[in-house]
Amino acid sequence: MQGLRRETRSSRSGPIRMAIALAIVLCAAPGWADQGGAGDDEPRNWKIMRDRMLERQIEARGIRNPRVLAAMRRVERHRFVPDSLANQAYEDHPLPIGEQQTISQPFIVAAMTEALDPQPGDRVLEVGTGSGYQAAVLAELVEQVFSIEIIETLARQAKKVLAANGYENVQVIVGDGYAGLPEEAPFDGIIVTAAPGKVPPPLLEQLAIGAHLVIPVGEAWQELRVFTRTESGLESKTLMPVRFVPMTGKAEE
Repeated sequence: MQGLRRETRSSRSGPIRMAIALAIVLCAAPGWADQGGAGDDEPRNWKIMRDRMLERQIEARGIRNPRVLAAMRRVERHRFVPDSLANQAYEDHPLPIGEQQTISQPFIVAAMTEALDPQPGDRVLEVGTGSGYQAAVLAELVEQVFSIEIIETLARQAKKVLAANGYENVQVIVGDGYAGLPEEAPFDGIIVTAAPGKVPPPLLEQLAIGAHLVIPVGEAWQELRVFTRTESGLESKTLMPVRFVPMTGKAEE
C-alpha cells in the first residue's frame, strides 16, 4: 500500500431507516442521449422533481446530513440514465443502464453517501462507476474521486457524461475494482456499488485511519455494511438489507 496521507475523522452518519434496493436487471442495453440523458429543452421541470425526490424519498427516510442533501439536490440525475428512461430518473426505484447493470434508487445513493461521511478535502475511491451518478454526488462533496468500472462501455459513457456536466475532479478507470487502486491509497473513504460474496481484503487495506468502507456484502440478497479503520484495527456495523448486482471479475472466484 503506497502513500502516507492519513486523516482521523469521526463518523457523523445520520439515522437510516430500513429500505431495500431492488436491482432490476435487464439484458437489453437502452439508448443514451449525447449528454447521458434528456436535454434542457425537455418539457419537464427537473428541479421540482428533484425537490420532491429529496422530500419524499430521502429526508422522509431519515437522511439528515445537509451536505449530502444539497449534493443530491444539485446533481441532475436525469442526465445519468438512458434517454428513454429520463422521465423516471427521480422515482423511487433503480433503473437499467445496459450491460445488465443498474443505477441504484435515490435513497440508497443518499444513504451510502451519508454513511461514507465525505469531507471537502477527501480523496475517495468508488468501485463500480456504472452510470457515473454516484461519482457525481461524491464529486460535489470531496476533493477527488477515483472510480473503477470493469465494463469498458459503461466506463466510457460515464466518463463522457461526467465531463459534459463539469465533474473534472472524477477520474474514471477501467479495471477490476476488487484490487482497489493501491497506487493512490490510502483513501479517506471507499464506496462499492456492486456486491461481492465477501469483503475484498485490498479495499480494507487501502482505508486511511478514520475512513469508512461502505459495501453491500452477500449473494442473492446482501447486507449494506460499513467498515471503519481505527488506530487499533477495524470496526464494522450493518445498516440495512439491500439487493445489488453482483461484483464480477476476481470477486467471482
